[in-house]
Amino acid sequence: MNSALALAALLTFTPAPTAPTAAPTPTVEWGTCAGMSGLDARQECATLQVPVDHAAPAGDTFSMAVSRIRTARPGLRRGVLLLIPGGPGSPGLSRPSTMVSRLPAEVLDRYDIVGFDPRGVGRSAPVTCGLTDADTTLTKLKPYPAADGDISENVAWSHRLAEACARNGGPMLRHITTRNAARDIDAIRRALGEQKLSYWGVSYGTYAGAAYATMFPEHTDRVVLDSNDDPDPTKVARGWLANYAVGVEDRFPDFARFAAGRDAEYGLGADPAEVRRTVLDLAARLDREPLPWPGANPARLDGNTLRETMLTAFYSDAGFPGLAALMKAALTGATLPAPTSPPPAALQNTAAVAGATMCNDVEWPASTVRHQRLVDRNRVDYPLTAGMPVNLGPCAFWPYRPAERPVRVTAKGPSNVLLVQNLRDPSTPHSGALKLRAAFGDRARMVSVDAGGHGSYLANGNACGDRTVTEFLVTGRRPATDTLCR
Repeated sequence: MNSALALAALLTFTPAPTAPTAAPTPTVEWGTCAGMSGLDARQECATLQVPVDHAAPAGDTFSMAVSRIRTARPGLRRGVLLLIPGGPGSPGLSRPSTMVSRLPAEVLDRYDIVGFDPRGVGRSAPVTCGLTDADTTLTKLKPYPAADGDISENVAWSHRLAEACARNGGPMLRHITTRNAARDIDAIRRALGEQKLSYWGVSYGTYAGAAYATMFPEHTDRVVLDSNDDPDPTKVARGWLANYAVGVEDRFPDFARFAAGRDAEYGLGADPAEVRRTVLDLAARLDREPLPWPGANPARLDGNTLRETMLTAFYSDAGFPGLAALMKAALTGATLPAPTSPPPAALQNTAAVAGATMCNDVEWPASTVRHQRLVDRNRVDYPLTAGMPVNLGPCAFWPYRPAERPVRVTAKGPSNVLLVQNLRDPSTPHSGALKLRAAFGDRARMVSVDAGGHGSYLANGNACGDRTVTEFLVTGRRPATDTLCR
């Protein structure tokens, strides 16, 4: 049986669901965080029983892992500040320990800092599609086309991944959606006994947080959304992927200035224009003649691996020296720096959850001819990402139809949302964040920060942006109008 017929046999039609019935309030008993290391001594952990299918609350449940660090000043306590992780597919159980050393004392005085592993992630009933190592390379998980732009291998890989997820993902996989993420967040709120919830969502956490603010507006207190996704309900994650092309172009000048200012050290060019030519020429050369890169996945430095390494390095200025050193070594024939890769089990888990979220939220077009045309045009318009952002992926052949429509963020609800956004974010560009701002209308204010990288609040040393978010969390005051922090 060919792959198309095998996939057709796996397709499941899901009828339009009835409105979910409220599940019983889960209970929570706090204790130690067994099996976790490197945590703040104050962090506690617990599990909540949450419905796998919120439309059937009396059915199967799973254990959701949650954590907290309580305020040291109960007399000033306002409530809970929930940390919504990104991804989709990133864990969050250890984030209270990570963030307690960074959050200002006046925020820690007023909130219990609460983290969690989202459904399917980490310690919350983790899922996997059982992919081969060859199918979990970073240049496959982001769909880079072949060196000549051909997408045939992307099509074959997308079939394999969709079929593997249908075969190995288990019942949880079809219930991993952003709407269910919002319902899970509300289960956490109810378990903690809070009438309202304050939260800080980052990256994909901004869309999950926007979904919660749309679905449960009466239960929101102070909402901070940081590094914001475009909420277009006709595209959702397809739009997020396409935005990489814009974001990398927005961010590249920061790296080009860094490298040009250190031309004597790295030899990438004496001015930003020359650095850009060097990067594009090196990627093209590596497309033709990859270099061995032991320990990497794949174990070679080709053009797409360089492009993906560059994208990742752009998340923080701290990534610039390593990227420049890698390019220098590739240009001069020196030994390439040791690569860093996520642990295989974590990569498998993230791939499954990311795929499920993106594909279960909304249907994706499956035309390979259409995608080839998009890739061909995108490679010309945005050469730094070589067509990857508009390429076809596993959602084109996903075995489950979306059970619900994507969340359409609106202006209905309290005016209690603050968006914070870097101007030059490689992953969630400012232009996409403006669309979330528009969708919220007068519910939101936006603080744009003249900085690069992914993650804004407490991430890049911009005192104006940090002060504005902190003041909102502490006092509830936001700027009267949208603000630019230089």
